[in-house]
Amino acid sequence: MSGALTCSVADLSALLGPNATAAADYICGQLGTVNNKFTDAAFAIDNTYLLFSAYLVFAMQLGFAMLCAGSVRAKNTMNIMLTNVLDAAAGGLFYYLFGYAFAYGGSSEGFIGRHNFALRDFPTLTADYSFFLYQWAFAIAAAGITSGSIAERTQFVAYLIYSSFLTGFVYPVVSHWFWSPDGWASPFRPAGDRLFSTGAIDFAGSGVVHMVGGIAGLWGALIEGPRRGRFEKSGRAIALRGHSASLVVLGTFLLWFGWYGFNPGSFTKILVPYNSGSSYGQWSGIGRTAVTTTLAGCTAALTTLFGKRLLSGHWNVTDVCNGLLGGFAAITAGCSVVEPWAAIVCGFVAALVLFGCNKLAEIVQYDDPLEAAQLHGGCGAWGLIFVGLFAKEKYLNEVYGATVGRPYGLLMGGGGKLLGAQLVQILVVAGWVSATMGTLFFILKKLNLLRISEKDEMAGMDMTRHGGFAYIYYDNDDESHRAIQLQRVDHGSPLPRV
Repeated sequence: MSGALTCSVADLSALLGPNATAAADYICGQLGTVNNKFTDAAFAIDNTYLLFSAYLVFAMQLGFAMLCAGSVRAKNTMNIMLTNVLDAAAGGLFYYLFGYAFAYGGSSEGFIGRHNFALRDFPTLTADYSFFLYQWAFAIAAAGITSGSIAERTQFVAYLIYSSFLTGFVYPVVSHWFWSPDGWASPFRPAGDRLFSTGAIDFAGSGVVHMVGGIAGLWGALIEGPRRGRFEKSGRAIALRGHSASLVVLGTFLLWFGWYGFNPGSFTKILVPYNSGSSYGQWSGIGRTAVTTTLAGCTAALTTLFGKRLLSGHWNVTDVCNGLLGGFAAITAGCSVVEPWAAIVCGFVAALVLFGCNKLAEIVQYDDPLEAAQLHGGCGAWGLIFVGLFAKEKYLNEVYGATVGRPYGLLMGGGGKLLGAQLVQILVVAGWVSATMGTLFFILKKLNLLRISEKDEMAGMDMTRHGGFAYIYYDNDDESHRAIQLQRVDHGSPLPRV
């Protein structure tokens, strides 16, 4: 806090006595100044916390980039890295122009926002620039999920179109429904006007972010079809393994680190006491949220480790990384409103859900190089159901405001209304994203703007679309390098030019 506050005995003694009113005015003025300083400090602390959380969530883009790069074959590394850069760049522009306004710009019947386009009349009484930056980081995370599902076979122009559409319109509408105070299913609506008396509880976005990105990727991959060579004519699946487990692990740890901005940061404020003068406040809820996030991810990772060992006989690091991320995606909805022990249950079931989704994908010959639809869509849906089962009444009232008779988790004694609201969210998110992104991918396919040619796909997009490989490396299924023979050079003869 800037500016020194002075209040000396000499100042007061000169005013006290016959002029007590002036003394009182002086003292009250000084106390008002102190109060304003504390208010300023609170805003500064909360904005600094939110900005730091936004930086952590944005750093997840690097995690997505590394994870995607390691999960594809070397001949497509430059392509997938560039798409991750453009998710952030195109998403930034379109979220600024349209997305934020649709998400938080004041509602029309709870469906879509209609103010603050291009941040006009911004900041507002309820939102500052730090809030915009934080929400933009969430929007581009959803787009990054989708890019993994359609990797290694998608035209570059299709990436630009879908990323702009997703961050500028599809995702903002969903976030308005469940996170804006005006949204029709928001838990922040007045007590008597909430869906099933509670609103859908999706604290950091198992549905709003992960299901949106996962279902968008699902439709993109379904409409495109699997990569060449992914399935034999008999239907047997052929593994097209990514070229770098090291990049997968690096990306996973970066995403893990960023998730501490994704989940605890979704409080948006830290300096909020639950009981004035107590050591227990929103800072305690933030710490608990970090713990539940950690426990869910760790449990899912270990469950995947031993489950894959039983199923395949191997300790597979890339499968463990995906299991870990599945646990994070699931706990994201309820991280702030459940006990740590419940987070362990969440992570365990999330790993089983991922197993089941991957098995189903193999049966129907669905090809997703990063298992993004299964991981984010399937585990995200489980995360919403989990909240309806395990949300604790005390934590709901602390995080969302005290409400008499608020429904809470079914297995915690709170009845089935919250679970009903969660199921409604799953259905409407799946329906909305299917109607919008499914239609978009279908149109792109009809316009021949979606999938690259078979020749380009076999050669790799780095060489055919981006001017060269990311680095010298040969995939296991690449036969071209075996035809290259070293030329013998006789001494005294000029060196051949390459």
